[in-house]
Amino acid sequence: MTILLPLLLAYLLGSIPSALWVGKLFYKTDIRTQGSGNLGATNTFRTLGKKAGIAVTILDILKGTAATLIPLFIATDIHPLVFGVLAVIGHIFPVFAKFKGGKAVATSGGILIGYQWPLFIMAVAVFLIALKITKMVSLSSIILALVFIIYITIYAIFSADYLFMAVIYLLALFIIFRHRANISRIRAGTEPKISWM
Repeated sequence: MTILLPLLLAYLLGSIPSALWVGKLFYKTDIRTQGSGNLGATNTFRTLGKKAGIAVTILDILKGTAATLIPLFIATDIHPLVFGVLAVIGHIFPVFAKFKGGKAVATSGGILIGYQWPLFIMAVAVFLIALKITKMVSLSSIILALVFIIYITIYAIFSADYLFMAVIYLLALFIIFRHRANISRIRAGTEPKISWM
């Protein structure tokens, strides 16, 4: 039971539906009925505006960071990355929102802050460059996932941090899989583009 409680806490942190709660508390809107219906930052930006989108992005990032840092506050031999992955699972399948969540890009980024923060800076830079070029949040997220697969493969050769490599692979595959509908729209030329960048 002592081992399970910190793991459950990580999942519950990830399960906090930031987009849903920000929408309901400050905009009297259930974001699940708006736009794509997705409980993520992109749909929040699109339907509730920049302030709400920024708030949700920060909150979703912090969920991953907080979960990854749990071992600093609770004595455990479990690797910090395990807690981060559980937060991502919670974000995708949140118990507080009928197990229908977001696509986990921001929460995955939060894990990087808690484990290797310079990689978070790299992730933000890659994402913003891709977004500037493509004007599509979904495609930028997929590009980010693919870049990190390549990076972590090379990184693991020199660092021997194979658990980190496995986690990045897993998160990247999560992100790509969660964007499968977007991939279809990108191919069809119907994926929405941003106009503010």
